[in-house]
Amino acid sequence: MDAVPRSLRASPTPLLLVSDTPRSGPPPWRDESLWRVRAGVYVIRAEWEALPPWERYLVRVHAFALARPDAVFSHEAAASLLGLPVFGHPRTIHIFDARRSRSARYGDVTVHTSADRRSQHEVAGIRISAVEDVAIDLARVLPPALGLAVADAALRAFDLDGELLLDRAATQRNEFGRRRLRWVLSHATPLAESPGESISRAVIEWCGFPTPELQRNHRVEGRIFRSDFCWPERKILGESDGWLKYGADDPAAAAAAVRAEKYREDALRRQGWRIARWDYAGALGVAGLRNALTAAGLRPERHPETAALSSVGRNARST
Repeated sequence: MDAVPRSLRASPTPLLLVSDTPRSGPPPWRDESLWRVRAGVYVIRAEWEALPPWERYLVRVHAFALARPDAVFSHEAAASLLGLPVFGHPRTIHIFDARRSRSARYGDVTVHTSADRRSQHEVAGIRISAVEDVAIDLARVLPPALGLAVADAALRAFDLDGELLLDRAATQRNEFGRRRLRWVLSHATPLAESPGESISRAVIEWCGFPTPELQRNHRVEGRIFRSDFCWPERKILGESDGWLKYGADDPAAAAAAVRAEKYREDALRRQGWRIARWDYAGALGVAGLRNALTAAGLRPERHPETAALSSVGRNARST
């Protein structure tokens, strides 16, 4: 039984249709305060420019849904609607059409097909591929660390069974990216709480560091703290940071969270723990994560996987 999403992410900014604009005013294409997203669909330019790349992509997906209500979204387009990680601004809108004999690209739209039977769901008038297929499809084509972030998020958000996901992938006839797919699905876990943690886990493995425990609880001075990564036999903790972790939209809440984090770290250090901390960019760039763990005293046990590490920050599917 496929996981059925209860809702999809809405457009981050309202879409303005040319057909809805007053006839008395200037046409939208002459209005410098508007930005054309798709033929006949505009948004307020200032709002568009304020959006991060992945949110701009979600706006494009919704604009396409207005133009093609029969479209079945797949890959990054489906991921953006489902709230799964999307990296950068994907170059094309991805849709699925089982009637086609081969996949093809038309302008900024990629139409996929498959010899395997696919499930789809309709939510609030928008049709999307099954969550399971979205995770599998992206695991085949994204750099492995990014594919892992999508798979982790799908397991966590939709309570998917990792073994069933592996079984589903094994029955598919598509051989493209199969080795990459197996690696991603065999490493996926719902324990990762952010894309940064997922990418960090891949980088930790490829740097040759020992495998950490994930989301371990620590009782310190009468309180329970949880670490992202833990090497208990070495008394080393790893923390993958992101500004969103501290509430970027609420500066007061962010400041309170930072103070609580400092208290937590001081308490852990009093018990002898060494703490390595890095941010999302440090994981993508590899060196920030590796240097933080090395400075905390963690040493690699294996030779680094250079080719895998070089793929972490490269995603040709997005700008």
